[in-house]
Amino acid sequence: MLTIIQALLVIIGVLRFFVIAHFIMSWLIRFEVLNVRQQFVGQVWYTLQRVLEPIYGPIRNIMPNMGGIDLSPVLVLVGLEILRIFLINNMVAFV
Repeated sequence: MLTIIQALLVIIGVLRFFVIAHFIMSWLIRFEVLNVRQQFVGQVWYTLQRVLEPIYGPIRNIMPNMGGIDLSPVLVLVGLEILRIFLINNMVAFV
């Protein structure tokens, strides 16, 4: 059981990295520092979109319209952190 919890913690870490990378890339694209027409940037951007949209979508449906401000990545990061803390605190029960 401990191995499963450790694997879940790794997955949470990877998801946190993806969310932060997506958040930073969205700002860099918005301020025209990055261009999605460049092959590498476009591939990374659209891959992150495909991976994270199933997570962001339900949160966006629940949240009210904030006038162009998307807080779903922040809520995903908070949720992942809560899940990480829960797993770490309960890991002692399986040792």
